[in-house]
Amino acid sequence: MLKIEAQNIGKKFKNEWVFRNLTYSFDKNSAIAITGPNGSGKSTLMQALAGMIPVNEGKVSFSTTEKNIHEEEFHQHLSFSAPYLELIEEFTLLEAVIFHKKFKDFKDGISAVDFLKQIELEKHRKKQIKFFSSGMRQRLKLGLVFYSTSEVLFFDEPTSNLDEKGFNWYKSEIAKVLNDRLILVSSNEPKEYEFCENHLNILNFK
Repeated sequence: MLKIEAQNIGKKFKNEWVFRNLTYSFDKNSAIAITGPNGSGKSTLMQALAGMIPVNEGKVSFSTTEKNIHEEEFHQHLSFSAPYLELIEEFTLLEAVIFHKKFKDFKDGISAVDFLKQIELEKHRKKQIKFFSSGMRQRLKLGLVFYSTSEVLFFDEPTSNLDEKGFNWYKSEIAKVLNDRLILVSSNEPKEYEFCENHLNILNFK
């Protein structure tokens, strides 16, 4: 299994540090919550840990027991869900899922149609993404992470735009991947990360 090491990392925008002097080991088969108030930089930290944006200081590394993983290959080992990530609006739901599977397959050989059943959106398979509600979009984004073959799962504000039914679905899906993947959850809502055994408060690295 894979682990992430943050070694004295820091990120700043213009002249202001979002976080600094952050050292942390995100170990395999664990769930870690990244906490802090709105606007504190949780999303920035998540993106830095995923290799989506560069850090100004320090280093983020991915490794397994066998080898270190090159930064350009980080994306092959992780899946990322966030309300701000864009979907291809012109695709139908089924087209979006088939397109996703070209780059990252689903665990246990689940087909695109079976996946739509798992995320409870099967009846919308021919609907274009541009006609989806914010809750439907979020359920799709979460589902693509839950059912991917990735070793590391990133969830930034995971239940944003979800109703009570959607929240309960999220909790049930999380239970299926606990103790099997490395899970990072960025949130200021305790109910979203109550299953996390470790907490990293970003305010400690200002």
